[in-house]
Amino acid sequence: MTQLYPLPTPLHRPAAEPATAYLVASGDLRPSANLRCWPTQQRLEADVTAALAALHWKVSRAHPFDAEKGHGFIDSQRMGIEVFKTIPRDAPLIVVEAVWQYSHHVLAGLRTHQGPILVLANWSGAFPGLVGLLNLTASLTKAGVAHSALWSEDFTDEWAVRGLREWLTTGRVEHDLSHVRDLPVLDAERPEVVLGTALARQLRDEKAVIGVFDEGCMGMYNAIFDDELLNPIGIYKERLSQSALVAEMQRVTDDEAAAVRAWLDARGFTFHFGTDEATELTEAQVTSQFKMYVAALRISDDFGLDAVGIQYQQGLKDVVPASDLAEGLLNNVERPPVRSRDGRRELYPGVALPHFNEVDEGVAVDALVTNRLWNAMGFDPATTLHDIRWGADFDGEFVWVFEISGSVPASHNGGYDKSYSMRQPPMFFPLGGGTLSGVSKPGEIVWSRVFIMDGGLHVDLGRAHVRELPAAETQRRLDATDRQWPIMHAVLHGVGRDQLMARHKANHVQVAYAPDADAADRALLAKAALFNELGLTVHLCGDVKL
Repeated sequence: MTQLYPLPTPLHRPAAEPATAYLVASGDLRPSANLRCWPTQQRLEADVTAALAALHWKVSRAHPFDAEKGHGFIDSQRMGIEVFKTIPRDAPLIVVEAVWQYSHHVLAGLRTHQGPILVLANWSGAFPGLVGLLNLTASLTKAGVAHSALWSEDFTDEWAVRGLREWLTTGRVEHDLSHVRDLPVLDAERPEVVLGTALARQLRDEKAVIGVFDEGCMGMYNAIFDDELLNPIGIYKERLSQSALVAEMQRVTDDEAAAVRAWLDARGFTFHFGTDEATELTEAQVTSQFKMYVAALRISDDFGLDAVGIQYQQGLKDVVPASDLAEGLLNNVERPPVRSRDGRRELYPGVALPHFNEVDEGVAVDALVTNRLWNAMGFDPATTLHDIRWGADFDGEFVWVFEISGSVPASHNGGYDKSYSMRQPPMFFPLGGGTLSGVSKPGEIVWSRVFIMDGGLHVDLGRAHVRELPAAETQRRLDATDRQWPIMHAVLHGVGRDQLMARHKANHVQVAYAPDADAADRALLAKAALFNELGLTVHLCGDVKL
């Protein structure tokens, strides 16, 4: 890999006096996930401990393995607060993550820690440690907490060792962020700039309402946007309870759910059914999901919502099957029709209702803007988020695995006949429920992320294309991650692997297709103009043509 910074001066300490770095590990809130992922976490911690020992440092784990729980993760905010009371405030601190983690478990301690902080993850798709790292670093960025980050398969490679040595020597790791530049002054006469500016002013003047079913999901502190940041750009929250969603689901009839199923069957959508409720997808599970789809549209109509987000985790997962199938349907223009309770009106006819998965409010802003802009330009407005899950070289290019935990709009896969539904993994989804999965079609995309930094709203914008990989390679990548989930083979333009990891301020990335490369370039320009007019700080990432 390319050297990103000069080799720091080696440490010179007597062999008998190794320095100490403290180690913590934030885990999931779901005991089943912590149990399943613990062996992978142990291997990573052993690799990190060995890497530091080679640099004449020792590791002090700040919280022990809990034999009763069967793992050694910090698994609650209260536990995290208590653990940090035992760590010297000025000590070098390493957060090691091989798993998805709930950032609020450790955020309270990290906010007040005065020593250097390093977040480490394993470069692996097996469990989403990279996703957990990106969420935690984004949360620390929002909180204004200084930190550094590194990632490696086993922390024996030259790049990772150099980064560790730099952090141990200086308290920070500097990454190459030369791919990021500020938005230049735009030509106000260009059609795309005119369009983006006009849509921004319309949003600010006419305002939009986003429905939030229970704010705060899966420890994603970075995904909560205060009203004081949203209201000035014309976006207001309708705060809703997921209990209301369940109540509305109970009012949806079996015949209405069956009509959704018949519509999907007619379009060639595939369900991978079994009979074991505990481990397989069943008819009863998808019937519940269809009722959620109908209920979400009716509640959205009640409140005049322009976008909607269902949290699902936590709470709802213990009551009904997963929300994913409903989410994927909402984000597609072509979808099963739903009528008002009295049957007199079709709800949101002929349009997608943007759904921001996991109530990520950065996604909410982005999806709402993308929907309006892509519609105005005559493009398919179907948009979705993905986790930045993992990636590997293939045939001379670094191809990312963008993979979200459950659903994408069917048009991203090339249609319903190229999409399918599999049961969500029991580790995360005890009551099951189907995905809306598939392999994203080849094409040109715009990628973006709205995030909070320095107390204000920012957005990163870039271009990419989606590759078609051989079926065997696609399956290898699915098997290395979660085979049930939708996957996108993304190649970013002018942004290296380590550059994206060092810069990206979220575990999620927003994507939308354009008809061709020229159209994608024009859409990115219009989107930059729109966000700029709204007052966001716009950053261009990689090879972007304006």
